[in-house]
Amino acid sequence: MTALPEPSPHVHDFVGIGLGPFNLGLACLTEPIDELDGVFLESKPHFEWHSGMFLDGAHLQTPFMSDLVTLADPTSPYSFLNYLKESGRLYSFYIRENFYPLRVEYDDYCRWAASKLSSIRFNTTVTEVAYEDEGKVYVVRTAGGETYYGRRLVLGTGTPPYIPEACQGLGGDFIHNSRYLQNKQELQRKESITLVGSGQSAAEIYYDLLSEIDVHGYRLNWVTRSPRFFPLEYTKLTLEMTSPEYVDYFHALPEDTRYRLETQQRGLFKGIDGDLINEIFDLLYQKSLGGPVPTRLLTNSALHTAAYEDGTYTLGLRQEEQGKDYEIRTEGLILATGYKYATPAFLEPVRDRVRWDSRGRFDVARNYSIDTTGRGIFLQNAGVHTHSITSPDLGMGPYRNSYIISELLGREYYPVEKTIAFQEFAV
Repeated sequence: MTALPEPSPHVHDFVGIGLGPFNLGLACLTEPIDELDGVFLESKPHFEWHSGMFLDGAHLQTPFMSDLVTLADPTSPYSFLNYLKESGRLYSFYIRENFYPLRVEYDDYCRWAASKLSSIRFNTTVTEVAYEDEGKVYVVRTAGGETYYGRRLVLGTGTPPYIPEACQGLGGDFIHNSRYLQNKQELQRKESITLVGSGQSAAEIYYDLLSEIDVHGYRLNWVTRSPRFFPLEYTKLTLEMTSPEYVDYFHALPEDTRYRLETQQRGLFKGIDGDLINEIFDLLYQKSLGGPVPTRLLTNSALHTAAYEDGTYTLGLRQEEQGKDYEIRTEGLILATGYKYATPAFLEPVRDRVRWDSRGRFDVARNYSIDTTGRGIFLQNAGVHTHSITSPDLGMGPYRNSYIISELLGREYYPVEKTIAFQEFAV
């Protein structure tokens, strides 16, 4: 008896790997497009976005229009305003007269959008991506033994927490700020807490711990290697750098110039909200009326070494302007040291299909592709060295997704803006 041939596997137009806000936005924008068949694979059991930093009152640093879809399609049913309407909070948001959604609210909005989509597969961890030349398809294998086939890939695995070299392998119970809320009570039982880092997350944690310093009686240190606690640059002409024109300009610069600018421009998207800096000062002033506050704010201090013994961390710091080394000891340690992209291990089998620059990072094309064909693997975020501050910017997510969709379809579905800036960036 002749065996029946096995049915051909279903081949998706694209497979999205990872589900942060950017790939979730792509899922929302491709859902109504009948010509595109995509699937999104996420290892977590549900959508989750920085849940360890849902402090009371913490909000986005971009307005509500930088949601998943609005700047690509203002009529989309997956907009933040539609979420508010369905949640019965649209008028309350209107009366609030504040364009900046609360962080916990934004996370709930994303969960709401994800619950409406048919293309998402949670609890699905990708372990390997291969390529079949014969069928010209990517083969995506998962920890659960499932296999997905896609003509193209869109990588949205995000940026994992960054642990400084001095703290790698360090013992004890130190935490990255991404796990702050889960560990807050345990931290507050310690006699001393030291916070390393100077971005928005560090400032929010410092304010939160300073607010309750009298209740728990700990000593609180805030250490940064930066010369000062920089505010986020948020003036309107600076915001024009999140524009198609600036992406064109920046991407065309020589590689060395782009890397130099990447370092110089960190304050444009990693600074602290100016109002929060003032609130921290006001709180310090208020608490100082009763006597010295048991807290230290240490600038120009780079973390060089760290050791842990008998429940205490010894941090070796260097005051960089003075060139002097010193130490501080602390029982609690929080690293608000940001996030850094790591190339997913599952890409190793297709490494030779990926373009790399001279520093071993993705050579991201202007159309957000990273593969040798220029149209097979697309990258969400992780492109500050090629696309500048637009890469992590939530408001530029719909623009990038509109661009990627046009590449997937071979035509524009959502109009892609070409010029929006008043200023000129190039000669």
